[in-house]
Amino acid sequence: MPSKRIQDTQQGLVVFAKNKRRVSAFYQLALDLKVEESASTHDLLRGHGYEIVVHAIPRKYAAEIKIAKPPVVREDTPFKPTFIVNDLEAVRTVANKTGGHLKPAEGAWRFRGCIVLDGWDPEGNVVQFKQQE
Repeated sequence: MPSKRIQDTQQGLVVFAKNKRRVSAFYQLALDLKVEESASTHDLLRGHGYEIVVHAIPRKYAAEIKIAKPPVVREDTPFKPTFIVNDLEAVRTVANKTGGHLKPAEGAWRFRGCIVLDGWDPEGNVVQFKQQE
């Protein structure tokens, strides 16, 4: 029989970050997630049936990573996480506050009953947000 800890595990995502605090704030606020656990190495964010672990890149590696302002969008990755949100404009406000970005509303499209819009977190990781119509 699985332990209670495994049973409580949710589907999720791990995001490696040079600036754990800033990236964690982006996902907390944009997705209304709660910090369930926080350490120097990671933040565990949970809510709405999933979890995100924002994992700090070790200093010896992070020192070699340059994050431009605004960040260079990392569009060459084969993965793009998608999240349903209540309000795309609220996500835009949070993104602007935390160093992320949400594309202009004119760039949105409709798919399966949702208004869909891409953006990125403070380190340029592409994220897709969907608001139900």
